[in-house]
Amino acid sequence: MSAPNVDKPNEGIVGQVTNSAKNAVNYVSETIQGNAAAASKEANKEQAKGNAGDTSLTGRASGALDAASDKINESKHDGAAKANKESI
Repeated sequence: MSAPNVDKPNEGIVGQVTNSAKNAVNYVSETIQGNAAAASKEANKEQAKGNAGDTSLTGRASGALDAASDKINESKHDGAAKANKESI
């Protein structure tokens, strides 16, 4: 996860443009990673419900744990994307 660049008062116009460009790239990257985590979360939720191939108790429990982990990753990436967007 990338943290937004901190604006420095004496960095000049080139430094500001560079920071904005980096933040824009990081925003796109974090948004894509957040969307991938959301898709994975939904697939794992289906597995936890027993709707995806492995209907064993172990498989369903694994799906539930993976969905929870994906939700954490989704939130982390969404937060980072928001921070980068606000820093552009």
